[in-house]
Amino acid sequence: MNNWSVYILQCSDNTYYTGITTDIEKRLIAHQTGKGAKYTAGRLPVKIVYFKDNLTESQARKEEFRIKSLSRSDKIKLIFDK
Repeated sequence: MNNWSVYILQCSDNTYYTGITTDIEKRLIAHQTGKGAKYTAGRLPVKIVYFKDNLTESQARKEEFRIKSLSRSDKIKLIFDK
C-alpha cells in the first residue's frame, strides 16, 4: 500500500531531522510534544519543511536513507527546490 511518507523537520536550532510515517499529522504532534524522537525532543519547536507521500514502506525507507546521506547543503536544495 502506498500510504507511507518521508518528511524533513527543521528544528529550533536550525538543524534537520528526517523520518517516515503513515500518519504525518499524528507524527508531527508526537514530535511537537517531545515524544517523537530523542533528537527533536530537545530542539522544539519543529516545523515540516519537506514532505513526500504516496510511497510504499520500502520506497519511504529508501528515500529516508537517501536524504539522511545528503550533505546539509544538498538537504537545503531539496527543501527549497520542491
